[in-house]
Amino acid sequence: MLDSESSMPDRPADLNERIAERVRSLRSGHELSLDDLARKSGVSRSMISLVERGESSPTAVLLEKLASGLGVSLSALFDPPHAGKTLASGPVSRRADQVEWKDPASGYVRRNVSPPGVPQAMRIVEVRFPAGQRVVFDNAGRDAHVHQQIWILHGSLDVTVGRQRHRLQAGDCLAMQLDRPVTFHNPTRKAARYAVVIASEPAARR
Repeated sequence: MLDSESSMPDRPADLNERIAERVRSLRSGHELSLDDLARKSGVSRSMISLVERGESSPTAVLLEKLASGLGVSLSALFDPPHAGKTLASGPVSRRADQVEWKDPASGYVRRNVSPPGVPQAMRIVEVRFPAGQRVVFDNAGRDAHVHQQIWILHGSLDVTVGRQRHRLQAGDCLAMQLDRPVTFHNPTRKAARYAVVIASEPAARR
């Protein structure tokens, strides 16, 4: 089976607390109030408060909105709370230390592969996407240009960027910028596995 050699995701309660601390830290670092972040992200003030108290099991779609409002990639929300303010733990990310998270809505599992806190513009994430599932990211209102490449390792996946749909098979790689809605859909009866390479750059000043 696809997941037979993969470890189970970290416990939800532990990751919810980690996400809570990370969101609080990023919001504080940007000097944003709850109302400010609500306006920038499109997530209600009450929901942000629940996330920051670790009292919610946020979905990937909700976390993507918060990441956009905070000016970071989704994968950055799974870093240690003060990543970027302290020295990186090192240039190697050991498999046993890589954070895994399961989306409570779709059941897809994402694993941060890159070492946290390393001051580089790119990140690598592995995703295991269940059969028949669909996730839609809005990707609106970003303060930075986020580029992403999807490399299919196993199975197949439909990725729709804006209005253009791409059927991707094992070995295929799709490049895109996260400046429009993106839909991930696995129309098959088998789970898909793919790698995501993410790179960010500041938006040009107007």
